[in-house]
Amino acid sequence: MNRCSFLQGLLVASFSFCALSLSSCAQEVYQPNQVLKDVEILSADSMGGRLPNTPGHAKAQQYLLQRYQNIGLKPVGQQYQHTFTFTQRNTTTTQPGVNLVGMIEGKSDKVIVISAHYDHVGTRNGKVFNGADDDASGIGAILALATHFNKQKPQHTLIFAAFDAEEQGLAGSKAFVANLPIAKERILLNVNLDMVSISEKNELYASGTYHHPNLKPLLEQVKVAEGLNLKFGHDRPEQGHDDWTLQSDHGSFHQAKIPFIYFGVEDHPHYHKETDEFKNIHQSFYLKAVETILHATQVLDKQLPL
Repeated sequence: MNRCSFLQGLLVASFSFCALSLSSCAQEVYQPNQVLKDVEILSADSMGGRLPNTPGHAKAQQYLLQRYQNIGLKPVGQQYQHTFTFTQRNTTTTQPGVNLVGMIEGKSDKVIVISAHYDHVGTRNGKVFNGADDDASGIGAILALATHFNKQKPQHTLIFAAFDAEEQGLAGSKAFVANLPIAKERILLNVNLDMVSISEKNELYASGTYHHPNLKPLLEQVKVAEGLNLKFGHDRPEQGHDDWTLQSDHGSFHQAKIPFIYFGVEDHPHYHKETDEFKNIHQSFYLKAVETILHATQVLDKQLPL
């Protein structure tokens, strides 16, 4: 089985290709510098921390719409924007939210939903909480995956969902699951990405195999980027707060009995702090994480039933 290694091209000037192991053939894939650019733009001060229904959040939304179009994602329904309402956390105020949903059609109409959230916590006391790791990094990664699969067509239909209002109690993903744009029976899996760019220990977790042990042998086949440690865990009820099962948007799928795998890192000193800025992400680790998540998605796409 041919598997791309994105980091083989990382340190060369072009940043524009990867070499295929077991093959002399080269395939064009996403460019690592574009992934970093996406994170840098989404976590810039001009986005104001991406609190829903603020000017910075609107800028982030427009940027993502343009990226969806440039990549070539098809809308799911009449348009990318899927609107909903939610109650702002710790208030009784109802606000509008907007999930951004696009797709790449596969050979099968069975679906893998690949998700990340594009909102963050905004500006507090004049300090911008940029949310570079949380979760501009996840959005950058799903854009990279979309770029790849638009060029190398998947077996399954892939839906790419940028969820809104995750920081408001998973409101965007809850609304998506409650009003699915396709039949629930078509959805095989949610692959959710939330905080994938900072790890002093070079550890990326694939959480969820406790609940879905059939997925672990597939993930154990994944070619992990050199220097990165792909670990399992943070998904057992007895772990308390360290059980991540309901702590990001995959929790909405889990509660709807849709299988999930969540890729993320453990908490770090920048979590929900104004220091969660682009300059503090671990760029080499992040690109290795994106590479590994891509390899994992390729394996899942090839081996899940059609």
